[in-house]
Amino acid sequence: MPRQVITPKVLREWPLPDPQGGKESRGTVLVVGGSKFTPGAVLLAGVAALRAGAGRLQLAVAEETTIALSIAVPEAKVVGLPGADLARDADVIALGPGLDDIDETTRLMREVLGEAGPETAVVLDAYALGALSKDPKLLPSPERAVLTPNMVEAEHLLGHEPGDDPGAAAVELTGKYGAVVSLFGHIAAPDGRRWVEESGDVGLGTSGSGDARAGIVAGLLARGADPAQAACWAAYVHAVSGQRLTPRHGRTGFLARELVDEVAHTIATL
Repeated sequence: MPRQVITPKVLREWPLPDPQGGKESRGTVLVVGGSKFTPGAVLLAGVAALRAGAGRLQLAVAEETTIALSIAVPEAKVVGLPGADLARDADVIALGPGLDDIDETTRLMREVLGEAGPETAVVLDAYALGALSKDPKLLPSPERAVLTPNMVEAEHLLGHEPGDDPGAAAVELTGKYGAVVSLFGHIAAPDGRRWVEESGDVGLGTSGSGDARAGIVAGLLARGADPAQAACWAAYVHAVSGQRLTPRHGRTGFLARELVDEVAHTIATL
């Protein structure tokens, strides 16, 4: 099946769900991650989820960082890891940002995803992808999941170098793991559909940018998008948010937290 270029026209013809009512109608996102030394990754992913339209945000992080994150993100409920109790009522679980130990990540995935309901959507990023590469059974419902690897993480997931064609690598990954895959602007779905986002620039390769992208995916899933739609919209919104920052900061001078602040406006302009 040929790949489709993601453009504003494509996305306008594939509109996001527009939930009505209170915050419950826009879903609850639980972000699980953040070691003692990298709590900011969870902050970026969580705030990005809210900017993308999630109704409620919960963060499960290293115990030492809970107070600081509660102050930094007053919109969120913040608890110490593992956060499995919160998983039971979450509509979306984003797992991996800021984790730095593969064994701990594996344990968290078993505990948290083991408590998730059958309809809960899942976004796996960073160390969660490394754990998945060692045990694909850690993801119980891949049809409700989005994997957001970078090229190094893709190599671990594939078991070999992804080569010069990220689109082909994304297709191979979705065939291997049964989930939607978003890799370097290329999105592949298990049913054979493929897309590519071509407006991303070098500035997106900045610390924390991947955490922001994973959070955007989670927020879109929370408001009712299906995994493929959430991945495609997130890839475009992530890239165009960077474009919006370029006149102020240059192609490589903006920060991931500034990307997050552009997300809501980018979505609104579509």
